[in-house]
Amino acid sequence: MTMSRRTTLAGGAAAALALGSGLRPAHAQAGQLVVGTWGGDYGSLLTSTIDQPLMKPQGIEVSQDIANNDPRRTKLMAEKGSRRSSMDVACINDIDSFALSQAGILEDVPAASVPRLNAVLPVFRKPHSIPHIYSAMVVLYNPNKVTTPPKSYADLFDPKYKGRVGYSDILYTFNMAAANIAAGGKPDDYTAGNKLLMELKSRDPKVYPSNEALAAALKSEEVWLSTMWLARGFMWKKAGIPISWAVPEEGAIPILFEAAVPKNSRVKESAWKYLDAMLDPRAQVAFADKMGYVPTVRDAKLPDDLAKEISLSEAQQAKLRPLDYAYIQRERGPILDFWTKEFKA
Repeated sequence: MTMSRRTTLAGGAAAALALGSGLRPAHAQAGQLVVGTWGGDYGSLLTSTIDQPLMKPQGIEVSQDIANNDPRRTKLMAEKGSRRSSMDVACINDIDSFALSQAGILEDVPAASVPRLNAVLPVFRKPHSIPHIYSAMVVLYNPNKVTTPPKSYADLFDPKYKGRVGYSDILYTFNMAAANIAAGGKPDDYTAGNKLLMELKSRDPKVYPSNEALAAALKSEEVWLSTMWLARGFMWKKAGIPISWAVPEEGAIPILFEAAVPKNSRVKESAWKYLDAMLDPRAQVAFADKMGYVPTVRDAKLPDDLAKEISLSEAQQAKLRPLDYAYIQRERGPILDFWTKEFKA
């Protein structure tokens, strides 16, 4: 999930006027809700499958505060001591969900206010958030150039692919975790993976600023392999990019996109309704069909052909390799420093 940041000037001006006059800001008024989220396809689908068909009939007007993961996490942390948060619902990945919950920023989700929690698959249940959609990090490859299908994250480090391996910069944590798995490293120590990445550095890997930039490089065949979400591979293949994917035999890294409500949201009743709508089967199936992310609720039935393409087998699910969230939170600075100052430099 990566999109360029936008700001809503009108909303910002209204908030400023409200603060100056002592009135509540517009987004805190009943019937209005600010959702902090990604833009692009994700934001558009929220609008078309949730905001308009499910929230508008309830008299709830939704606006989006669009940014990438890091700015949204930083904003929520900075606003922890404020009387009100600038967003009422925050869309976050599982890493940020853990960090924000540990910081005491997120409100526990009340089952009575979010009845669709009953349909959530138990493996995804958390007290402070709802699971929206999920996928797994696979090896994307160009079958016209990589004639022997890869089987492992380790295949990206084969010297024969010199200059043909590409990464999305914003997925640095997951890219490093995949390298660490390839190197046989420990979940709470990326030393082995970092060594493997430094070896790869000598073979001219490409790092692109966004997922979209990586997609363009795959389309032009500038690069032939990458680690990326299966869901993204599904979207790009539908768009005509020459790619296939392989679920690594050592176990894939899962990604879970969630949504939560800051404790200082002023319209929690509307926020809980929004979280409930995100779990609606119609919205879940729409995200699967358009973006390739798998539903997190048991009653969202996918067409058989779609399910076969984007879902993992039971054996692959059993081998999923979740990140060590505590390690990621503790080492967030050193992880980013290695990626930017050593691997990319």
